[in-house]
Amino acid sequence: MTTAHHLRLIDGMRTREFPEERTPWGSGVSGPGYHTASLHTDEEHWDDDEPGGPEHRAQCLAEHDALLTLLTSRWGEPQLVSLWSAQERMMAGEVIPEPWADPVAGCEYLQLWRIEGRWLAVGLFLEAGGPGCELTVLVTVIDPP
Repeated sequence: MTTAHHLRLIDGMRTREFPEERTPWGSGVSGPGYHTASLHTDEEHWDDDEPGGPEHRAQCLAEHDALLTLLTSRWGEPQLVSLWSAQERMMAGEVIPEPWADPVAGCEYLQLWRIEGRWLAVGLFLEAGGPGCELTVLVTVIDPP
């Protein structure tokens, strides 16, 4: 996907109504108060016979950086939010509400903007010690944990 495609998807997520029940759609899931989407996953670039590698991770990181540059030009500097304390609380048994549970479980931090009463979050799921990388975005009215 191109950065222009990512922006169109995000703009659609920002303006779309939230469903009353959890509903999968295209590259994401929506639910009461949120929309999530995977913008880049290694699986979409892998052939059945070819495992993912460092080039896929590099591409994901490049897409992440390009997207952050464009979003920052639109809405200013994001809040860089560490998820360490939420991860600790999750490991201690606290239930983290949707749509924050997946990012808390897999991202070290999120880039957050508050736009017109909704949170826009961009995160990276990086496989520890491996080439895996996923770029994800969420739009929500639910405050971060």
